Amino acid sequence: MGRADERRARRRGGHRAAPARPAKGRIRRLFTWKKILGTFFGFCLLGIGGFIVLYMTVDVPAGNVAAQRQSNVYKYSDGTLLARAGTVNREIVDLSKVPRKVQLTFVAAENKSFYSDPGVDFKGMARGLVNTLSGKGTQGGSTITQQYVKNYYLNQDQTVTRKLKELVISLKVEREKSKDEILAGYINTSYYGRGAYGIQAAAQAYYHVDAQDLSVQQGAYLAALLQAPSQYDWSAAGPVGKRLVKARWNYVLDNMVKEGWLDATERQGLRFPYPKEPKGAPGMEGQKGYLVSLANAQLEQQLMKDEGLSRSEAEAKVEDQGWTITLNIDRKKQAALEKAVKAELTSRLDPKNRKVDADVQAGAVSVDPKTGRILALYGGKDYFSHYTNNATRRDYQPASTFKPVILAAALEHQATTQNGQVIGADTVYDGTSGRPVVDHGTKVGFAPPNEDGHDYGKVTVQRAMNNSVNSVFAQMGVDVGMDQVMGTAKQLGMDTAGMQAVPAQTLGSMGASPLEMAGIYATFDNHGDKVTPGIVKSAEQKDRSVEMSDPVGDQVISRTAADTVTSVLTGVVDDGTASVSVAHNPLRNGQQVAGKTGTSDCNRSAWFTGYTPDLVTSVGLFGEAAKAGGTDCDGTPIKKYAHVSLSGAMGGGRVNGGGPPAKIWAAYTFGVTSAARFDLDTRQGAAVAPTDTPTQSQSPTETPSQTPTSEPPTSETPSGTPTETPSGTPTGTPSSPTPPTQTPTQTPTTEVPKTDTTPQNPLAPTGQ
Repeated sequence: MGRADERRARRRGGHRAAPARPAKGRIRRLFTWKKILGTFFGFCLLGIGGFIVLYMTVDVPAGNVAAQRQSNVYKYSDGTLLARAGTVNREIVDLSKVPRKVQLTFVAAENKSFYSDPGVDFKGMARGLVNTLSGKGTQGGSTITQQYVKNYYLNQDQTVTRKLKELVISLKVEREKSKDEILAGYINTSYYGRGAYGIQAAAQAYYHVDAQDLSVQQGAYLAALLQAPSQYDWSAAGPVGKRLVKARWNYVLDNMVKEGWLDATERQGLRFPYPKEPKGAPGMEGQKGYLVSLANAQLEQQLMKDEGLSRSEAEAKVEDQGWTITLNIDRKKQAALEKAVKAELTSRLDPKNRKVDADVQAGAVSVDPKTGRILALYGGKDYFSHYTNNATRRDYQPASTFKPVILAAALEHQATTQNGQVIGADTVYDGTSGRPVVDHGTKVGFAPPNEDGHDYGKVTVQRAMNNSVNSVFAQMGVDVGMDQVMGTAKQLGMDTAGMQAVPAQTLGSMGASPLEMAGIYATFDNHGDKVTPGIVKSAEQKDRSVEMSDPVGDQVISRTAADTVTSVLTGVVDDGTASVSVAHNPLRNGQQVAGKTGTSDCNRSAWFTGYTPDLVTSVGLFGEAAKAGGTDCDGTPIKKYAHVSLSGAMGGGRVNGGGPPAKIWAAYTFGVTSAARFDLDTRQGAAVAPTDTPTQSQSPTETPSQTPTSEPPTSETPSGTPTETPSGTPTGTPSSPTPPTQTPTQTPTTEVPKTDTTPQNPLAPTGQ
């Protein structure tokens, strides 16, 4: 303390000046515990008062669910009518007509405390309100009473007002109705898929019985369906959907045992009740049902994204809700695709005299690569007779149509061979059939043979793609890295969930749909900008419209990589496995074409996915058993709908990708496109001037005395590794004015001799 301070202190009686009170003291005076508690209780009282007012003013409305159902109208891209759907398939049944254990399956699935709770899950409601206010929109924890109120008295809107009304009406309904009345209302108003509203319609749609004749295991399946009706419909579900609905079915029955509603011994004896094949709805004949089902699915997906709805909520907002949905489908192209399938396939099938002809299914999708719009789609011979959409099903192997993805991954990541050479169209690999795949000196346990065991010796990547040489692409996949390959596949639009990154995937042993493959190849055609094919052009309701996501997204691979793949794939058409059906097709009129054939293990599927500069079309043929009986090519007993071989169909041998699929593609494409050339930013591949000096790959050529065991495909996909079966390596130039595009291979005149005399791995592919 200085002298001046001491003098001032003495004048004040010897005391120093009190320090200024800090701001913290003022904050404490403002926020005392009393004030905080008072504010809290004030808000509580305000909330209670508001709820009392709400409870007194909101009445239980008259049920109007049937009146809310309106026809959906579907139109072609030019505005002409495609279809009208909306007749409500519902028959109310008394709860006494539903077996008691079947009733309990719904309680076990949705709300185990149903018989003891007040009809409202307050924690779930609070969570739903918070999610709604924060923009997430997803509601959780609804009781059966709440779901019944939402179905019968309200709607599927995700708003705070609707949720508060749901809360009040649920509490009032609990006071006015018995639990049995609420349960009956719930199972009679819920949507089960297949156009079925209510348990009676669902029992007929899935099991062709009345509700009173349902077994407990069938009831558990219907109860499981309510979580995601379309995704869980066994006849339309993919591998993931089938796995999920089985898990849900087991969950329902296990809950019944825990609650004492089902004897554990009886539970152990129950087997999954596979539903009957569905029947198409009136007005959905021919291709209409397939087009409508995909349009509904994509609109539902958009609503789930925009509004945070669950899948079942989105379906309830689309089905029979008075939508006018305009599709991207071009009427003329749709008619041309159907005509091509009939001319090149269905008119040549004779199931009465050739049993295998009854097993042939076809699917196709045609896309504009610039806009991503689906212009035409073929889902099967008739929606009435074959409910499953072959254009969107993902349970068959795409086979060698996956090989361009491997090349794209190599180019995008500038991958190198085992000796450090950058992989490109002119890189030379060892095309010896059955050569073990090696990762820097270590054999990885995969040695796929080529078609008919053919050895190609030293072969460029270009020629290996032309002739679909399995041994080359198996080694290339390991050179690139299987994680990188599957990562590129995902970026291009393939659903890789659950797929293992193993060398067997290089030959297309996963499942994929024509829709998926069309999107991947459209991305190549669109210079690397991702294309997610879209069928919905616009969707409007009386007071709203939904803006669909742009089918064309960001660039996922470089333009050079995409254009190089396109350049290489022109060689497949002009000098490879598709030349007979496509390059030399008399309908071709100067169109430049890129594409790839594929034929899977045991000839269960055959593919051609090809494109011109302005149109991408993927065509797949699938062997699906029309009836049970006999054994398949691998000796397994054939069940109805099982995957079976196409061999012998139409009176021929193997059904190759370069055969009927390529012929369908050419008959359709050359009839709806004109001459155009690819605008390519690349110096590699068959479509541009070839280089004179191939890059030599030092991939191993030695063959072991014992063939390693092949890595199995993932459990999510059909077993076995696919093959492709070209009819040979055609020579010559296409009949169109385009110049010869065969890239010099500089293949040695003497092929590398085979030293391995042991049998090939039975799981490895037998073709290209």
